[in-house]
Amino acid sequence: MENQIDYQKIEQRAKTRLKIRNAAVYTLLSVWAVLVLFPFYWMVLTSLKSYGSYNAEYIPKFFTLSPTLQNYKDAFTTVSLGRYLANTLLFTLVTTAVMLVVITLAAFAFARLEFRGKNLVFTLFLALMMIPNELVIITNFVTITDLGLRNTFTGLILPSVTSVFYIYLLKENFALIPDELYYAAKVDGTSDLRYLRRVMIPICRPTLITIIILKIIECWNSYVWPRLITDDPDYFLVSNGIQEIRENGFGRENVPAMMAAVVVISLPLIVLFLIFRRKVMEGVARGGTKG
Repeated sequence: MENQIDYQKIEQRAKTRLKIRNAAVYTLLSVWAVLVLFPFYWMVLTSLKSYGSYNAEYIPKFFTLSPTLQNYKDAFTTVSLGRYLANTLLFTLVTTAVMLVVITLAAFAFARLEFRGKNLVFTLFLALMMIPNELVIITNFVTITDLGLRNTFTGLILPSVTSVFYIYLLKENFALIPDELYYAAKVDGTSDLRYLRRVMIPICRPTLITIIILKIIECWNSYVWPRLITDDPDYFLVSNGIQEIRENGFGRENVPAMMAAVVVISLPLIVLFLIFRRKVMEGVARGGTKG
């Protein structure tokens, strides 16, 4: 009887410790979530305030009783935000599509094909990951300028159509597919490209989706290269256009209108991540698994 009572006390203490630990974890996560989400809340809140009410606040308020959408209307009528969004969409879609073809073929060659010096070439290829992008940006600038591609979408897109990291990530996923499938396909007379299209790509779809999403985010947030290679507003992307809006559009003092433009620019990426967040996690987890 005493042993049973002692066992119940131990179990009760264990449950109490578990509850305390869970409460502490959830409290820390809640505080962290507030810290992370507060800048987004402040951005949206400011964009809903009128210019007059915002400037009348000597002490910032965490709410507004008279929200307005005029700032969003001004973002498309006063400045060329729509054109910047269209340019960025074109740049993102074309760059991602071309890069997907390049890295898929490269990863397939390193993972499945046999040729002399493959391991050495792949090792040298991985060594490129150690070189910061800033070291090659001047070379890219000179090359694009010599080709007469400044202030063109071709000049914007060409330096971004490949990625050593994405090739490595996809190659590791392709390597997880059993060799027996490849040999069986070759016995049936299947070509390498058909095997890639019908077998390897469907199996590695989560990783491909992850790469696509990460590349879209990278292109959407690209700043240094577009700023360097374009000085014509007709080719500005949203990352560069937002500076143009600040300097020559709304002005430095019209913070609510600027925040409205930032909300419009940020919204596509937020929606994209919320829709495909499970695919992103699944693809990253698969890319980190070997054997």
